[in-house]
Amino acid sequence: MAFDIKALKLHKMSVQERLDLIVQIWHSLPEQVAPDEISDWPLAELKKRYENAKANPGQGKPWREVLESLKKS
Repeated sequence: MAFDIKALKLHKMSVQERLDLIVQIWHSLPEQVAPDEISDWPLAELKKRYENAKANPGQGKPWREVLESLKKS
């Protein structure tokens, strides 16, 4: 299903509203997703990040931790 930003009026939303919507969409995803439910580019990005995390253990931080530190600054 393709979405049209103008039809959904996303272009009229503020940046903060769009970011809030992204978070809501992210949290609406199920815990388990089959690989065939994901298109090629997100799978490639996930694989790249997974391989980087394996090669550099302890280097990354959970995004929630980064977000909290940004809120404090």
